[in-house]
Amino acid sequence: MSKRFRHAALVGKYHAQGIRGVLEEIAQFLLRQGLEVSVERETALHTGLADHGALTPAELGQRCDIAVVVGGDGTMLGIARQLSRFGLPLMGINQGRLGFITDVPVGQFAEALAPMIAGDYEEERRTMLEGGVWRDGEKIFDGFAMNDVVVSRGATASMVELKIDIGPEFVANLRADGLIVASPTGSTAYALSAGGPILHPGIAGWVLVPIAPHDLSNRPIVLPDTAEISIEIVAGRDASVNFDMQSLASLLHGDRIDVRRSAHQVRFLHPLGWSYFATLRRKLHWHSGVN
Repeated sequence: MSKRFRHAALVGKYHAQGIRGVLEEIAQFLLRQGLEVSVERETALHTGLADHGALTPAELGQRCDIAVVVGGDGTMLGIARQLSRFGLPLMGINQGRLGFITDVPVGQFAEALAPMIAGDYEEERRTMLEGGVWRDGEKIFDGFAMNDVVVSRGATASMVELKIDIGPEFVANLRADGLIVASPTGSTAYALSAGGPILHPGIAGWVLVPIAPHDLSNRPIVLPDTAEISIEIVAGRDASVNFDMQSLASLLHGDRIDVRRSAHQVRFLHPLGWSYFATLRRKLHWHSGVN
């Protein structure tokens, strides 16, 4: 059995309908379990949860020993990037649709959280991507991503042409609608929709997935996560790059996006008996037709 938690950070998808009541119910449950509760500042501001301390993500990371995240995977991605450098473990309560990484159904939070708070849980660690955009020898953008880094063409423009290097080695010139660099976590997101493979979280790798490539021979490729990836804009107007939800638009020819493994990992806690493959079966309907 691991240690019992003492101080919970509560984070919510504060724009979701009815979220205030759900968050208050979870806060009261955590208090009854003997935990101190602090609410992430934006969550508190938008829901009016004024009875609990409102803290910034940095303050939560410094003071709390567990984060309870209520919403969908997007909510989890946003807060995980900010809390990863503190090593704060996160448990997710799913109020969204898919919920690959927020895996406790909101209607079952009490029976799932009680043993986890007491120290009975499964823990896993997920790697993150980090990098930046360079222009004329100067870094103009920094980003972190738990899912993926996506370079894409402008909304009204034709394809982009991208030069791809892995470490010191030139790999390819790609003409396509864009390119996805996905972590194992992100392999079940946009990369999967674009035809990429699913990477088990235990694999130390990235997947590069071209988006609608001009040459059909441009296929997804799995790389070791020790590789540093460099993507240069060769041609195309109004290209953009997204590190998860952090975006930089209007990239210029010659701009270079560098992507590498982050020094930080995200710690996820799951109920005992949690299985990655069971999650895939449930979310991707792999059990269809099984009696």
